[in-house]
Amino acid sequence: MPVTPAFPASTVPACSLDISRIRAVTLDLDDTLWPIWPTITRAEAVLLQWLTVHAPATAALYSDTAALRAIRNQMGSLRPDLRHDLGALRRESIRLALTQAGDEAALAEPAFEVFFAERQRVELFDDAHTTLAFLAGRYPVVAVSNGNADVHRVGIGHYFQASISAHEFGVPKPDPRIFHAAASTLGVEPHEVLHVGDDATLDALAAITAGMQAVWLNPVRKDWPHDTPPHATVASLTELCRLLDDPATPR
Repeated sequence: MPVTPAFPASTVPACSLDISRIRAVTLDLDDTLWPIWPTITRAEAVLLQWLTVHAPATAALYSDTAALRAIRNQMGSLRPDLRHDLGALRRESIRLALTQAGDEAALAEPAFEVFFAERQRVELFDDAHTTLAFLAGRYPVVAVSNGNADVHRVGIGHYFQASISAHEFGVPKPDPRIFHAAASTLGVEPHEVLHVGDDATLDALAAITAGMQAVWLNPVRKDWPHDTPPHATVASLTELCRLLDDPATPR
């Protein structure tokens, strides 16, 4: 009886990962180490509760988390200069909501801090700690993220040599400069770095374009959308560890 492959053959290219080249690992955060949208939804709910007490007119005008998310998305269109800084976009969207409702605009700062604190309360994937320990025990690891999670506030900072975020660096993925900055931080060349992330474009293809090897984390078995394939595709962080620990993987 034929064995069904883990992925359809058309969606997963053959593994061309060369472990012998890897001297460092860069990792995406949101949706790679934890699911992001449950975190954001909860943080928006906490923000709405805070507004109900401190800015009731705003809470009445933006009466659910969907409305808060809509004005956050609107701010993305109004302030393209902040596209690299998701925290600033959220803060300014809160300020706009307060202003539209007639509440004090200065409340945007404490309101954002409430949101931001809850945004750091992520629920890691079950195999995240094990994977981070595995990787950190073999390579220096750097976080490279477009989001505004703080690895130290999340509680995983001890696994990382550094963390580079788009809002601090000034440009987001897929710009190759943020990947090159991560390599430079560790004193290695881009071709000596393996990047792991869930986004086919912002992580995998962008890392390849920056001269790195890339493993695409694809738990829902999406089709690969680009011509240039990743060096490997895995369904989970556990599978990533198996790949890197497999004697059959080129090295």
